[in-house]
Amino acid sequence: MRVLKPLDRYVLAEWVKIFTGTALGFPLLVIIIDLTEKLDKYLDRNLRPQDIALAYLYGVPDTMFLVMPAAVLFATVFSVGSFTRHSEITAAKASGISFYRFILPMAFGALMATAAGLGIGAVSPYTNARRVELLKERQFSNRSTRFNFTYAADGGRVYTVGGADVEQRALTEVVVERKGKDAAYPTYFVSARSGKYDVRRKQWTLHSGVMHILPTDSMNISIAFDSLRDRRMTEEPKALMASSKVPDEMTFADLGAFIEALERSGSDVGALKVGRMLKIAIPVTCVIIMLFGAPLATSTQRGGTAFGVGISLGTTVIFLMLVQLTQAIGSKGLVPPNLAAWLPGLVFGTVGIALLARVRT
Repeated sequence: MRVLKPLDRYVLAEWVKIFTGTALGFPLLVIIIDLTEKLDKYLDRNLRPQDIALAYLYGVPDTMFLVMPAAVLFATVFSVGSFTRHSEITAAKASGISFYRFILPMAFGALMATAAGLGIGAVSPYTNARRVELLKERQFSNRSTRFNFTYAADGGRVYTVGGADVEQRALTEVVVERKGKDAAYPTYFVSARSGKYDVRRKQWTLHSGVMHILPTDSMNISIAFDSLRDRRMTEEPKALMASSKVPDEMTFADLGAFIEALERSGSDVGALKVGRMLKIAIPVTCVIIMLFGAPLATSTQRGGTAFGVGISLGTTVIFLMLVQLTQAIGSKGLVPPNLAAWLPGLVFGTVGIALLARVRT
């Protein structure tokens, strides 16, 4: 016996068609608008057309991640609106199928969208970093020195540096941190008084320091050294003058390690904590937004397509405004940052439950 009955397959197929078109159409629209606005700037950098095209291709996952809830909303509003106008929901109710049971395939689709969003969110930091590289967006300072900064490196490594000198290819008061998982891949901290870049080997050698290896929370293995060559620390001195990575270029785990390093240095990390939690909250909102859109769409029976577009666009704008608002209040500490990331979902979830309770089943 098949899990999905014919009616379920029909409802899901109609929902998926609209969802797919929206999820792919929005990124294409964003590319056209953004390219029109920034093409002159890219040409001034002497970028090759193929690099610009490839950069925008790498930018698609990040855009899809952000528009996933909107795609779910459009699919839900338009499919339910169509079923309502053609009396298909009424016929289902007459056959003993409640409204809740009728929209169950859409809930399944929203769950799949959540899973896809989490997957895209795990990949997009790497594609975003590649996009920045192709478009030469990373800003380098003309200064030859920099003091008291934190640098997010690849592989979840974080450097906290007291001072950097490009001309001397030297660092002072260096701390290298890597968050581990278990005894086989332990957390470690390397603190050194100074560091020197080897041009021939293209890596840094740290001097006069201590390496702390933490296989477990209760175990700390300390090793003092006169010099230590870090084969993973290969950033050129000039690269350390670049602006730091943004949350969009870091995975959930990497961003967590970066936040911990900044907290130890006394920096304000509220905005980063909100951004980190949004990597989970935005995909999960797909299910919430579906529960909100389904009962709302039953009122589009006489409104037609234009009314459906208005509801979808209006709700999307409100949702994005709430995300921006909660980022602001979370970064300012008015509410806990992790809670701030979930506030838009909580608002829409509460309204959605109220609307579902009023639907005639």
